[in-house]
Amino acid sequence: MTKLERLQKKKKKLAIGMISGTSADGIDAVLVTINGTGESTRIRQHSFASYPYPKKFKEWLLASSQPGKGTVDQICELNILSALFFADAAKRLARKSGVALSEIELIGSHGQSIHHIPDERQRFGKKVRSTLQIGDPSTIAKLTGVVTVGDFRTADMAVGGQGAPLVPFLDYVLFRSKKKSRLLLNLGGIANMTALPKNCSIEKVSAFDTGPANMIIDGLMKKFYGRPFDRGGEVAQTGRVIPALMNWMSRLKYFELEPPKSTGRELFSAEYLRRLLQHSGRNRKNDVIATVTEFTAYSVHGQYQRFVHKRKPVDEVIASGGGVHNKTMMLALRRYFSPIPVVPIEHLGVSSDAKEAILFAVLANQTITEQPSNVPGATGAQKPVVLGKICL
Repeated sequence: MTKLERLQKKKKKLAIGMISGTSADGIDAVLVTINGTGESTRIRQHSFASYPYPKKFKEWLLASSQPGKGTVDQICELNILSALFFADAAKRLARKSGVALSEIELIGSHGQSIHHIPDERQRFGKKVRSTLQIGDPSTIAKLTGVVTVGDFRTADMAVGGQGAPLVPFLDYVLFRSKKKSRLLLNLGGIANMTALPKNCSIEKVSAFDTGPANMIIDGLMKKFYGRPFDRGGEVAQTGRVIPALMNWMSRLKYFELEPPKSTGRELFSAEYLRRLLQHSGRNRKNDVIATVTEFTAYSVHGQYQRFVHKRKPVDEVIASGGGVHNKTMMLALRRYFSPIPVVPIEHLGVSSDAKEAILFAVLANQTITEQPSNVPGATGAQKPVVLGKICL
């Protein structure tokens, strides 16, 4: 029996999930035990850690992610270099957890998105949707000796999907409720929401990216203060919202698009930041930070009202991602959604910071067992498909 066949037959697996998000701060890695597959999947989290990228690497990565900036030789090198950082993260997490690398049976790695083009384009008589996640999974597999699954988005795109968001599968498996309609809100670099109607089937799940969450705030904090993010929302708390800037941000056409839809650094890029600063005029720095923080909550709620509430109002909002640590953002969300409660995902026994890393461990498990894990109602795909590439 081959290594892969043995792994397929195991009901319970010790796995690592890893991701670096749109903010490109570094690698989030989680060690979990996965029991079962599909709707019966159960997770036990053992340990979690974040491993920052070297500062110069992050700068190079972000610069190369801009349209027209990254050259083929740079992206070629970044693909392998980022894989080395991911392999190191897996090894460091194993040591931190007191587990031998040889005991870990599976790694699921999202890698690092460097460009994402979800909308269909016509090229040479073909309809093309494309995305590129670097951090070669084959390199990770060879350096760790662990079966690794990566490159999850392209299979969904091959059947007409946008390749994003992928988190709705985990939301459905872990958080659907027989008694409550829930909105799962992830506040990473980009915000995305998953609507789970009470007692729903996976066919009734809808999800989409709502727009920026921390990405613009982080970019402004670096430019204004030389800091990577607004810790606790402290800077935003001292500022006042600029109505004219809120109005300018609201006019972006993305917010009017019907789901399925996804976005990222391609839209909310350095060029977007430059234009935002032009429209901010001579306002105080903390007022600009306060405005973009308020806008995250405003745009999330606006997208909920436009695309979810009119179909099925929710009973509670469950938030995860780095944004849950921004008290100013969370207060704004509670204000907009009131009287619907907005609570961190810790209330359901899952770590806000670890959730997306857990997702890729679960997706890898689905792939290994040859089971689909995209959600067509979220991505717009024509059908459910098995995601990812298996590297031995």
